[in-house]
Amino acid sequence: MSALPDLSAIEALDAADPLRAFRERFVLPEGVIYLDGNSLGAASHAALAELETAARQEWSQDLIRSWNTAGWFDMPVKLGDRLGRLVGAAEGQIVVGDTTSVNIFKALHAALALRPGRNTIVAESGSFPTDLYVAEGVVSTRSGTSLKLEGIDAPAIEDLIDETVAVVLVNHVNFKSGTLRDMAALTKRIHDAGALAVWDLCHSAGALPVELDAAGADFAVGCTYKYLNGGPGAPAFIYAARRHHDNIVQPLSGWWGHARPFAMETGFAAAEGIRRFQCGTQPILSIRALKGALDIWDEVDMQALREKSLALTDLFIELVESRCGQYGVSLETTCARTSRGSQVSFAHDHAYEVMQALIEHGVIGDFRAPSTLRFGFTPLYTSYRDVWDAVAVLEDILASGVWKEPRFAVRAAVT
Repeated sequence: MSALPDLSAIEALDAADPLRAFRERFVLPEGVIYLDGNSLGAASHAALAELETAARQEWSQDLIRSWNTAGWFDMPVKLGDRLGRLVGAAEGQIVVGDTTSVNIFKALHAALALRPGRNTIVAESGSFPTDLYVAEGVVSTRSGTSLKLEGIDAPAIEDLIDETVAVVLVNHVNFKSGTLRDMAALTKRIHDAGALAVWDLCHSAGALPVELDAAGADFAVGCTYKYLNGGPGAPAFIYAARRHHDNIVQPLSGWWGHARPFAMETGFAAAEGIRRFQCGTQPILSIRALKGALDIWDEVDMQALREKSLALTDLFIELVESRCGQYGVSLETTCARTSRGSQVSFAHDHAYEVMQALIEHGVIGDFRAPSTLRFGFTPLYTSYRDVWDAVAVLEDILASGVWKEPRFAVRAAVT
């Protein structure tokens, strides 16, 4: 077994980091080690500047003229094309808008409409809950449609894919464990059965290279407020492969998805291409903040991002297991690099209390019920020294037993 790195080795890693200059482009509070970018990304100076311009000039001074002069109306499609580089999608296949939940609803309905005669949706029982809740809602609107779940109806998702399945809704990276699915292999298995694939990219977009077109994905959804740093409540996005565009039907036929929205016609006529996934008026201030966030992403080498992500998570796993393993933490995330996203999860019987103690001591991760300590590693602003210092704080909290103090057991309204 190799020796653990020392502080000088950690500092050398930071000095050699090709992404280190990006850190200064984010607003990071003094005295905080932020390892929760997989829940809410940090603010960038560029995003705040865009928000300021949109509010003080375009809204305050230019008023309604900004729909034209500032290009507000077309921004969801233009930002979708910019997102395409990060998730491997050619232009014209992504539109920004609405929420992940709303977009899952659209995508599932669209996929079901493309597979008439099939009436089964397949998903993961360990999925992020909104995926399952929305899938249940879709089933409730379609007589005869059923939902089957990996982990309940069969051990593996592949075992559920048969000739009755219309669509498989699957997370690229699991929100709790951080396990990464093989998108190309699973999509091929889905297609071989005649079904369609909807990929949830919430925990992979901005965390690692994604290749939607190359993998043959049919649809994908994702949020922009995690690794992409678009801000709290930033709009989500939806991808539809170009080969499906002419036949897409989705039930949220709002005026932004109309072929001629300003003709004010009585009947609905769907817009061409990806625009038909739009629904109603979008939150322009949030979209402008996302535009600023993407200004940084235009400069990011995604392979360098992935290499640093793996190095950070490797280091964290190694240090926690060697220095904290004796205190009841056990690894939930896979050690296999090819099957890991950009987060690491450890289990502990008192994970909630331990996390609250960590946060009070300046290390912000998060807790996921019932017993998961979850840490997200955002390579643009997380340093190797952050990892080193965070583990030192975790070790001290566990060794001292400070987490046992009653105040850390008090549950917050949002945890």
